[in-house]
Amino acid sequence: MQYQSQMVAKPYFIAAIGLFILQILFGLIMGLQYVMGDFLFPEIPFNVARMVHTNALIIWLLMGFMGAAYYLVPEESETELFSPRLALITFWVFLGAAGLTVLGYLLVPYSTLAEITGNSILPTMGREFLEQPTITKIGIVIVALAFLFNIGMTVLKGRKTAITLVLLIGLLGLAVLFLFSFYNPDNLVLDKYFWWWVVHLWVEGGWELILGSILAFVLIKVTGVDREVIEKWLYIIIAMALISGIIGTGHHYFWIGVPEYWQWWGSIFSALEPLPFLMMTLFAFNMVKNRRRNHPNKAAVMWALGTTVLAFFGAGVWGFMHTLAPVNYYTHGSQLTAAHGHLAFFGAYAMIVLTIISYAMPLLRGRKAANSALSQKLEIWSFLLMSSSMVLITLLLTTAGVKQIMLQRMGEHPLPFMQVQEQLAIYFWLREGSGMLFLIGLIIYVASFFVGNSEPEAEVAA
Repeated sequence: MQYQSQMVAKPYFIAAIGLFILQILFGLIMGLQYVMGDFLFPEIPFNVARMVHTNALIIWLLMGFMGAAYYLVPEESETELFSPRLALITFWVFLGAAGLTVLGYLLVPYSTLAEITGNSILPTMGREFLEQPTITKIGIVIVALAFLFNIGMTVLKGRKTAITLVLLIGLLGLAVLFLFSFYNPDNLVLDKYFWWWVVHLWVEGGWELILGSILAFVLIKVTGVDREVIEKWLYIIIAMALISGIIGTGHHYFWIGVPEYWQWWGSIFSALEPLPFLMMTLFAFNMVKNRRRNHPNKAAVMWALGTTVLAFFGAGVWGFMHTLAPVNYYTHGSQLTAAHGHLAFFGAYAMIVLTIISYAMPLLRGRKAANSALSQKLEIWSFLLMSSSMVLITLLLTTAGVKQIMLQRMGEHPLPFMQVQEQLAIYFWLREGSGMLFLIGLIIYVASFFVGNSEPEAEVAA
């Protein structure tokens, strides 16, 4: 570790993993409620479990992104962080707001929560993924502004690189687009139109830039490939991501009441969206193939390569499967959508956060370059277990989705929703088992950082 202020990334990484575990636990609760409708009812109704599951996902990924920025920006800028104290203050504010919000979901009826948090003054609640109380949303904006100020000032006073530039653009997009969560018009079409500016453009605009910059940083460190080569790849990938992702928002506009031309624009540009992920995969494997050093942190290299592969299949291939308007007419809102969402979020964003934690945490804990061989062996097992179980979840949900579409939305006599759900129960049970395997893999990932600490780390190969 070169800069003392990089240590502020550590609490962000720890909190991110803690919230990740919380997210998976509530995902397992939801999974059981699919097949045992009264499980934990009325203590934790399905809608509450879903809010915690999805909101914990968003918060832990943001925590991970912020930790990654606080780690890589000082090193890229070759200067200490502008204000480590501000970084720690915003961490505790963010974590406290997240914790209080989750407790609010669990302990207070949602209507009461809206009433006591001032939703009547500025109505923002009640929309999928944006269920946070208005006061929490305001807190997120304050944290984001303080974070951007801290990172921006650090970049301004130090070296400027393509990685920090792309990262800053992504972080700025993340902050600006979230402001649309405060826009809640009475017209439902307008509401959905701009709702996707947060939900889609966040993920396929700002977050993709953050993903690309973190991946480029890690690959420079573990491969020793010339920075100029990696930066050229980064610019091309990001350009393709923005070209396809921004207008590709139209694939969410097919059936919400907007003009018909969106079916053409959405279909054409969404069909291009797998390309930046394919380019990212080719880029990562090419960099590792042509590396100039064999970095001792083999686990971080595996996470980096795994990120590109599962992101390509989850966000690219599974996204393309149902993104064309004539196909989406039958598939939207089915379990096929859930299959795409699970693999895309894990492959593209969860895995890149695990990648930077895998690379940075040994250094933050005083190691020279990597954890011990035993620790890395456990971490690689966690990678294999989490990745394979998520692929299995995706295949199960895909099969359930195809069957759901055939029985419920096609044919002369489509079946009612609940009758179809009964026929899908076996897939939901198997999905629950796969989720348990995923949780075991996540626990092993955490344990790997506490095993073999007394053993020496692997030597850096010449």
